Amino acid sequence: MTDKIIDKLGLIALSQSKIAMVRSHNKQLFYIPGGKRELGETDEQALCREIDEELTLKLDTSSIRFYGEFIGLADGKQDGTQVRIRCYFAEYNGKPQPAAEIAELAWFDSHDLSRCSTTAVHILQRLKQDGLIK
Repeated sequence: MTDKIIDKLGLIALSQSKIAMVRSHNKQLFYIPGGKRELGETDEQALCREIDEELTLKLDTSSIRFYGEFIGLADGKQDGTQVRIRCYFAEYNGKPQPAAEIAELAWFDSHDLSRCSTTAVHILQRLKQDGLIK
């Protein structure tokens, strides 16, 4: 077992009581769009960069607001590595489009937990508890 934690940022993009979820090429499970911060980046800077790279969306930086921090086992890691995702809401113009390493984008609710990474399941359960998704 390791104490390794992958530090990530994620966007909670909601539409019609569902959340935008993404799947990388060569992966089976879906996760929250976003990614790892680069050296010296703030949460907001990393979130904006990652969402632009993954979904070709420009976030309205003045609208970014913290939702919660979620920790779970990292997808595809056999050594106990965990992922910590700091999730944010943000306004954006346009429609999310998969780009870069993203193979697929889908809109999920709590009925889609079996298709999600461990950490994404925690996030969807909280969104359902908060009445933000079905």
